[in-house]
Parts: sequence; C-alpha cells; structure tokens
Amino acid sequence: MTGLVRISAVRRIDINDIGLASICLLGDCVEIVPTAQALAVQRQYSIYNGNEGALSAFPIFRRPIPVPSCTNEVHMQVMNRNPYIAVDEVDILAFSSSAIMQVGSNERIRCVNRLKHIRQLVHRPGEARLT
Repeated sequence: MTGLVRISAVRRIDINDIGLASICLLGDCVEIVPTAQALAVQRQYSIYNGNEGALSAFPIFRRPIPVPSCTNEVHMQVMNRNPYIAVDEVDILAFSSSAIMQVGSNERIRCVNRLKHIRQLVHRPGEARLT
C-alpha cells in the first residue's frame, strides 16, 4: 500500500452474525475478493433426488461478470494528519453474501455474489398456475 500507514483502533465491536463469504477486517489490506455462489431451493415437500446442486447447470453461474471501466483520470492528494483511525463502537445485527465491514485502508475490493432462488410447488389439477 502507498502512503502513510495508519493504525485502526476500535474500542468495541459487536457483530451478531457474519455469513456466506463475508469479512470483518480491522486493519489495512491491499485487495479483498470475497466470493459466494449458492443455490437456494425451496420445496413444498422435502425431496432430494441426489443429482441436484450443480451450479454449472444454471447460466447465472457461468456468465462473465462485467467489470466497469474507469475512463476518468483521478488525481488525489491525501494528508492524514492523525496516524489513527479511531472508532468508538460498532453494532451490527448481521451481514452476509460477500459483504465487508472494514475499519482501515484498502486499495481494491471486488465482491461477487451469485444466488439462484428456485421454488418448487406441487400443482394440483384445477388450480391456477402462477407464472
């Protein structure tokens, strides 16, 4: 990392739940790349066929992720007069799915979360189908 090294000081942090490729980071990092891929199947009846769950069967997991291009040149000068990043208190109920909570500096972050939801309900003759 370039520039002045800073010290992250947190008096108290209370996080109830961190899940699915998420990160709680106190301090500096050059690059963070949390990645989560999940298939969420909700069924009216709990039946598992044994050959399910191949993420590659769904196009959403194969598509390339577009990376935005930066066409503007940015000139920036930062002067940190205090070597501390001081935080008194952090209270978080929950975060998940490639989320980041950081107290510190970072050069690059690339979070990826791909989640496919499927609902399988039994259709009874005579009932209207939802499409």
